[in-house]
Amino acid sequence: MSQHMPSNTTNKLDYTAEEIQRWLVSNIATQMAIQPDEIDLKEPLDSYGLDSVQAIMLVKKAEKLLGFNISPMLLWHYPTIELLAERLEEELATSESETFQI
Repeated sequence: MSQHMPSNTTNKLDYTAEEIQRWLVSNIATQMAIQPDEIDLKEPLDSYGLDSVQAIMLVKKAEKLLGFNISPMLLWHYPTIELLAERLEEELATSESETFQI
C-alpha cells in the first residue's frame, strides 16, 4: 500500500536578488503604468510615485511570492529596488532556515 505524501506545503522557493529585482520591476511598472525599462534599480521607489496604498499592495504580492510576512517598513529602510531585493533575499534565506530549526 503506497502512501501519498503532499508536495511541498510551504510553497517556499529560492529566489536570487536578481530574480526578486525583475519581479519588483515588473510589478511596479504594472502598478505605475510605466515601461519596465523606465525603472532604475538604484532610484528611490518613491521617485516613481509609489504611494502608501500601492506600497502595501506590493508588499502583499511579495509575501505571496516569497512565502513569508514582510514588514512594509522595509520599503523605507531599503528604498531602492536593488537594496530591497538584496534584503528580501536575505530575509528569504533566514525565513527558510528558521523553518527547519528544531
